Order: sequence, then C-alpha cells, then structure tokens
Amino acid sequence: MNLVTIDDIQTAAKRIEGVAVRTPLLPQPWGSPAGLWLKPENLQQIGAFKVRGAYNAIAALDEETRTRGVVAYSSGNHAQAVAYAAKLFGVPAVIVVPNVTPRIKVEATRAHGAEVVEVPIAERESAAYAIVAERNLTLIPPFDHPEVIAGQGTIGLEIAQDAPDVDVVLIPVSGGGLASGIGTAIRALCPNAKIYGVEPELAADTAEGLRAGARVDWAMDRRARTIADGLRSQPSELTFAHLQAVLDGLLTVTEDEIRSAVRTLAFKAHLVVEPSGAVATAAYLFHGDELPEGKTVSVVSGGNLDPATLVELLSQ
Repeated sequence: MNLVTIDDIQTAAKRIEGVAVRTPLLPQPWGSPAGLWLKPENLQQIGAFKVRGAYNAIAALDEETRTRGVVAYSSGNHAQAVAYAAKLFGVPAVIVVPNVTPRIKVEATRAHGAEVVEVPIAERESAAYAIVAERNLTLIPPFDHPEVIAGQGTIGLEIAQDAPDVDVVLIPVSGGGLASGIGTAIRALCPNAKIYGVEPELAADTAEGLRAGARVDWAMDRRARTIADGLRSQPSELTFAHLQAVLDGLLTVTEDEIRSAVRTLAFKAHLVVEPSGAVATAAYLFHGDELPEGKTVSVVSGGNLDPATLVELLSQ
C-alpha cells in the first residue's frame, strides 16, 4: 500500500495556500512548565480542519472531472468543507449527511450552495455511492483518499515550521485522515517528536485495532454513543496503515473529560470548540501521566456545535 509522503503534503500546501487559514500555535499559560500550544483549526473559514483535505482533493481533479461536480458523505465538518471548496471552484456539490447531524452543520453546508441529502446514519456511505453512480459525479471521501490525507497533513507541516523543537503532538482520531497526514509530516520533519492519537472511550475502535494489529469493527450504534459526533467513523485500510506507521500511541478519554476540556478551552483559551475538537486537549489535561514530558502541541480540530449544546456544556 502506498502511503502519503512529505512531498505529497508539501504539494498540498501549495494548492491550499491562500484558501485554508494558516492557523497559529497559541501558547497556553495554564499548561505544564514544558509548555502547551494549541493548533486552533476551529478558526478555519468553515470552522474545522476539513477544508484543507477537501480543497486539495478537488484541486487535484482534472478540470473535466471537477466540472461535473462532487459528492461527499459526512457527519458535518467534511460536508461543509466540500461544499465550501466546490463553491470556490464553481462546481456542483451533493452532500449526504446523517439525519442526526447537528443542525448548525447542516444549515452551514446548505449556505455554501450544496444540495444536502439527509439519510439514516448507517446509510450515508451507500447513499453517496448511489448518487455517484446515478449522476456521474466524483466522490470526495472524508478520509479514505491520499489527497485528503495530504491536505490534512499541511497542519503537521505548519506545526513543524512553527515549533521545530516540539516534543509531543496530540491529534484527534476518527477515520484517521487527520492523524495520518499530521503524523506523516511530523515524522518526516520532527523525527524526535512523539505522536499520539486520541479518541473517545465510547468510540475506541482504533485503540482496540492498534492493540490487535488489525482493524476491528464497532457497530455504528456503539460508536454513536459519544458526544463527539465528528469522531464516530472508523479508519479505512489506507488510514489504518498510516496510523500504524506514524503513531507512538493512542489514548482514550471519557465523556466527562471531553466535556471538561470544552469548558477549559472556552474559559482559559477563549476558544469555542466542539467536543470532537477537544479530545486532544482532554488527553493532555487528564492523562498527562501517560505522555512524555516536553513541549506539547494539541490539535483543536473544529468548533462547530449547536448553541444549545455549547450552553449546556459551559453551564455544567
């Protein structure tokens, strides 16, 4: 299996320059003496890192294929990213979302001009493939695609440029595209850094799979229990191979730890972060004894959540 390389990521960086925000590293005075820096991808135009991979994948298509239009399936952030990128290219986009997706993500996707199709959560992939066949459009998957992985890897490129002496990088894990890309970049440019994935205990299929040395399957209703709605996917063969190659470990966090991290990021870092985007910081806050000491970067992957959920989390 061909894995994404640092050259692929550097090519992606050129494609997305001027489109994706080059987010800063934010030092946090409440971190350990060695230092905590946040990589706030919630500051992207669509509120999450997904714009990087979506734009890179669409940009890599030949013009004839791209002009016909694209399809995506997503719980929300990838949906918005593909819709936004398609709008920039002036091409049609059809987005399949689970009917339990937070309304703020659904409406934001429609606001970018995409056609949104809502289906039961277990049918989102099959519905997307049916639309591909019916309308002769191109699928832009949320993680199982080398150009998507390379686009997400530009985050790691930026971390390496801004903090070449980084010791630890913490990355949320779901389908694995984000950690695959960032991990590839950090492994190439900061070889001494330790790279840890983080996922919710209630959707810890990747942790189990890495322990077993092979992917494992958790039923969707089992993964759907977590409040971190963006972390309910499972790695593909492609992303799992990347994760095996680049991760030094994978930590899991509880629902209470995720909720607490959302509050900490709001009150101490002044960042609005969705539960999925807070898991890496939750690992730092509650599982520091499982991590090496040193300069740590926590990837804050997104900030799209319903106002009612935000109020609930902050008031607890």
